[in-house]
Amino acid sequence: MISFAEGLRFWLKLGFISFGGPAGQIAIMHRVLVDEKKWIDESRFLHALNFCVLLPGPEAQKLATYAGWLLHGTRGGLAAGILFVLPGALVMLGLSVLYALGRGIPAVEGALFGIKAAVLVIVIEALVRIGRRALKTRFLVGVAALAFIAIFFFALPFPLIVVAAGLAGFYSSARTAAPPAVPVPGRWRHAALAIVSGLALWWLPVAAAALVLGGSHVLVDVGLFFSKLAVVSFGGAYALLAYMAQQAVETYHWMSAPEMVDGLGLAETTPGPLILVTQFVGFLAAYRDPAPFAPLGAGIVGAALTTWVTFVPPMMLIFAAAPFVEQLRSNPRLSGALAAITAAVVGVILNLTVWFALHVLFGTVSEMRAGPLRWYAFDPLAIHLQVAALAALAALLAFRLHRGLVELVIVMAALGVALRFIFPG
Repeated sequence: MISFAEGLRFWLKLGFISFGGPAGQIAIMHRVLVDEKKWIDESRFLHALNFCVLLPGPEAQKLATYAGWLLHGTRGGLAAGILFVLPGALVMLGLSVLYALGRGIPAVEGALFGIKAAVLVIVIEALVRIGRRALKTRFLVGVAALAFIAIFFFALPFPLIVVAAGLAGFYSSARTAAPPAVPVPGRWRHAALAIVSGLALWWLPVAAAALVLGGSHVLVDVGLFFSKLAVVSFGGAYALLAYMAQQAVETYHWMSAPEMVDGLGLAETTPGPLILVTQFVGFLAAYRDPAPFAPLGAGIVGAALTTWVTFVPPMMLIFAAAPFVEQLRSNPRLSGALAAITAAVVGVILNLTVWFALHVLFGTVSEMRAGPLRWYAFDPLAIHLQVAALAALAALLAFRLHRGLVELVIVMAALGVALRFIFPG
């Protein structure tokens, strides 16, 4: 038997060392849970991972929640899911405060200047890595291409692309008989309790903000937007960033495109899920429209609300669906839908890569439209040569020397500070 205290110590430690994005975080859990402590066997771990990928939300946090539930029931799942996020959320909050208060300080501006180049290379690396794994057939390549065209040239909503890709994959999959699975006793009661309590916890702070501050307040907009984002977040943070960035920048006007890149760079330096970049967006949105609060207090509330509505929904889904995992994991139709969604994610990440590259490398980027068609206009002669040089160096560190993400961000931030003091203009 594994004591709850022993499990709690591991989840707390994991929350502080979970750098490297989902791949690194899942690798850490596999090494400790399967290889070292042998708390979970290999087949169960892989089944759990496949199950977590089927659901929206950050894969590593869902896997931690499921593993905690498997070891110690509901209290174990809560401990694992919360502790996986909490340390990184506190670090991200501190970085957001520093970002808001430190603008105009040469060292801070220089660090953010260098981080932009690192972020561009990190996104390209994610595109290459996910594309190699996901695009295994011509059908999936076609799904990825159509997803890119749909979001980049026609600005179709990301949730619509995910649903369309999932349906295409579901109906194109071969109908094969799945092996029988043994149902878990009481699974429907367990699922109903998880959904009812989860929905209440999820929407309580959003409803409270609407009642106290009014339906048009920025905190209500933040709660509603990131709640919607939480239920369509298939494919991880990189897939969401393009949709989130375009909404935050172009629809809500909470921040500028370069600031969105800064937020991703800060999120890369923290432990925990990369999707914590949403907290940075929520902080700035409330910080810049704080009434009736002070700016810093409003920013902290906005960050807390964003984190809450981002992570409560996937944890609710884990608790509700975990008893059905044996029946879900062997369904070929669901596997086909997942493969198509993953392929669409590649197209969405390509859109994000192009969007980031244009805004990082060029001075002015304008959105142009002709009927349903949308494209971006820019002056090729207005390229930022210093950023381009830093991006080339970051690519060398990432692709040839295989340096880690945190190291890459720190090195580029230091070089950005040096350039800012050498060339202050």
